Amino acid sequence: MHPPTRMLAILAALACFTGAAHADGPYRNPDNKNAGDPAEGTYPVPYKKPVVAEIAAALQRVRGYVDAQTPTRVVHKGSGAPVTDFATPAADAIVPTTDADFHLQAYEMGVVHAGLLKAAAVTGDRAYTAMTARHLQFFADRLPYFRAQEGRFHLERANSFARFIDPRSLDDAGSMCAAMMRARRAGVGPDLAAQIRVCGDWVAKGQFRLPDGTLARQRPQAASLWADDMYMGIPALAELGRMTGERAYFDDAVKNVLQMTGYLFDPQARLYTHGWNANNPDAPHFYWARANGWAVLAMSDLLDVLPHDHPGYPKVMAQLKLALRGIAERQSGAGLWHQMIDRDDSYLETSASAIFVYVFAHAVNEGWISPTTYGSIAQAGWNALAARIDGQGRVEGTCVGTTFASDQVYYYNRPVSTAAMHGYGPTLLAGAEMIRLLNNPAIDIQYRLRTYHYVPKDGGQTSYREHP
Repeated sequence: MHPPTRMLAILAALACFTGAAHADGPYRNPDNKNAGDPAEGTYPVPYKKPVVAEIAAALQRVRGYVDAQTPTRVVHKGSGAPVTDFATPAADAIVPTTDADFHLQAYEMGVVHAGLLKAAAVTGDRAYTAMTARHLQFFADRLPYFRAQEGRFHLERANSFARFIDPRSLDDAGSMCAAMMRARRAGVGPDLAAQIRVCGDWVAKGQFRLPDGTLARQRPQAASLWADDMYMGIPALAELGRMTGERAYFDDAVKNVLQMTGYLFDPQARLYTHGWNANNPDAPHFYWARANGWAVLAMSDLLDVLPHDHPGYPKVMAQLKLALRGIAERQSGAGLWHQMIDRDDSYLETSASAIFVYVFAHAVNEGWISPTTYGSIAQAGWNALAARIDGQGRVEGTCVGTTFASDQVYYYNRPVSTAAMHGYGPTLLAGAEMIRLLNNPAIDIQYRLRTYHYVPKDGGQTSYREHP
């Protein structure tokens, strides 16, 4: 290539790169009152201090959508006619779902209830927990019927209450068990103590474990660990400890945080790989975002109830902080996180991003991490997340259910769907905790030099080293 021609090609490439890096977005910062400010750019998502009323309105849309998609009724499978005789079980009696296919006893619904309980606690609006109370009352009323149906017809997994009657995995038991204990503590719905014993016994005693006591699965290969199971098991163990006062449950929860971390956490990347298998322990690492979300959410939930004098408390706290730092460094310029958290060419995914927003905001509110460092990260994440809640309350951009896989192509190409319930509970949690953060009396949110500073009102004297 002739030198001048080569130089023109280089300049053209640089121009393309510069244009891509500084492409105009559709949003301007409304907190910057100088509309002609040449130092203020545009953004691909809203960049502003969130408004509590707007967050509350978004959460109400999400609540309303999930409420409408989860009717509590029993019908005959073939005809769809309501079952009216609950004295004699019918073989074709089922709990129907709507087009969204939200199952009342799925683990994702346990996260939804956690979000609804959190929203009610933060806002004081008990409309959030009306759905939780309705679901739990339905369980109390209809569990005897479906138990009788199983005894007579032996439907096994075709029984609509199979997860309650015969739990066979942490997915069946852990998340919903934790939700029922939280609802019980909050006085929402009937007391489901008998069902809590069933699911709690499965998590504590029934689930397959490695010889060292780490919660594990027999799929997709024998003796497999999933980072997801930090959330599927640890919060339930923690809530059992809080409910019963038995320290052994806390010990088990802490042990599982530390041992799963030993198997799954990459200290150089400061990220959790999705899974580990005993027969192939040196397999490549795949850093799926939602798995990292489940891991930090499990640690956050445990720290909420773990006695501060427990010897594992500082160890769990230190691990949570380490993981949050790795996650924070990988937030995209659009505010969300990528499906493969370390791969910028994978798509931006909603459910993991919502979990991260919640845990960052919650850790700031609890005084575990610095608001100055992490407050604006949570804020930027929420703004991007809120843009994915549509007018009906559907949460867009959520990856569907995903197994522990052995290749990137699978993870990259998992579909997204508004019917993936994985996005709804985390979004409720994130919004509720952001309202709490914006109302936090210990923090002053300042807008200076065209960005946001979450400043402790004690002038920065607060020490965040008290939680090592």
